[in-house]
Amino acid sequence: MKRVLLGSLVVIAALGGFIGGFGYGRWYGKAPAHGAEAKKEKKIAYWVDPMHPQYKSDRPGIAPDCGMDLVPVYDDGTQGSGAGSLPPGMVQVSADKQQWIGVTTEVVEITPIEEVVQAVGSVAADESRIVPVTSRTEGWVDKVFVDTTGALVRKGEPMFTLYSPEMAASQQEYLLAIKAKETLEHSSVPGLTRSNESLVAAARQRLLHWGLAATSIQQLEKTGEPSPTITIYAPASGYVTERKAFPNVKVSPDMELYTLTDQSHVWIVADVFESDAASIRLGQPATVTIAALPNRKIRATVTNILPRIDAETRTLKVRLGADNPTGFLKPDLFVNVEFALPRAPKLTVPADAVLDSGQRQIVFVDKGSGLFERRQVTVGERFDDKVEIAAGLKEGERIVTSGVFLLDSESQLKSPDSGAGSHHD
Repeated sequence: MKRVLLGSLVVIAALGGFIGGFGYGRWYGKAPAHGAEAKKEKKIAYWVDPMHPQYKSDRPGIAPDCGMDLVPVYDDGTQGSGAGSLPPGMVQVSADKQQWIGVTTEVVEITPIEEVVQAVGSVAADESRIVPVTSRTEGWVDKVFVDTTGALVRKGEPMFTLYSPEMAASQQEYLLAIKAKETLEHSSVPGLTRSNESLVAAARQRLLHWGLAATSIQQLEKTGEPSPTITIYAPASGYVTERKAFPNVKVSPDMELYTLTDQSHVWIVADVFESDAASIRLGQPATVTIAALPNRKIRATVTNILPRIDAETRTLKVRLGADNPTGFLKPDLFVNVEFALPRAPKLTVPADAVLDSGQRQIVFVDKGSGLFERRQVTVGERFDDKVEIAAGLKEGERIVTSGVFLLDSESQLKSPDSGAGSHHD
């Protein structure tokens, strides 16, 4: 009986000691490892090309195809960053690697900005260069030298001859006045000589007024024979845009027998939207382009702004003048017109320098010694190949303008928190 009781006491004591030891260890002993200490030390499984992950190597080195440093991939699938002690958002790239990536930089500057107002328009003839060809006396068209619409004539070229009995009578009067002057040149009657000279001058002036050329008058004086036909010459250079002179057609002084249009200078009539109308000023320069030849630019100047808005199109018609020495601009040709409006200077960078992920815009600031800072910016308006920077950059800072995408890939690979499949944005 005593032996049984002793055995029970031994078991109870051993159980108490176990429980006591467990409790002491639970409350006072060293806590079990957890977190980073509980994890095993990662081992490198292999090395990969950061630009072409399909390339693997069992040792560190340089990627054979792009020249970049191989990065480690650990046995748990994560990829090494190699960021070292660089601050967050910074990446260091060697000069050789910058050259391979094609990194170029540019200083951020405040640049003048031009707002471009676009409009469509058409070419029209300059009305100040439209010249009618008429006969100043009645008669009949005899011979026609310019017989096609669209023909180009030069000033002084003969256009047609006109048979005019009235002109023949005026020539006869001129010859009689000359003969009377010569006959009474030595007359003793006071004032008669001067009167005869006045008659000759008046008769000559009448011939000139009716269109007889000075050379024809000299020929008349030399031969003393009036001609029933006279030649009408082109009063200006231009294209024949209208013709009514045909052989044997009777004409009168109020008839326009030809219309000549000088196209060396033309009008451009542009339709400017009413929202842009207030920006257009007289004398303002503009650029005219044609759809068929978009690279050919023609300078024009605003010469007139019509005083009303078209009720249907809600546009304002603006007239511009443009030189057309080659005659390339033809009437009724459709053109595009751009008005450059100066605006306040803005802080801009090349559009290719901004990496836009949709949610944020990133640029890389060159800090020197191969260091580049990945910085978020706020962009504003875009002007052709430049974009406004509203916040995030200052004038004088130097940014990367090409090779941005590859530099961003390098930055992500070397980021301390970039594991397999991680991304900054």
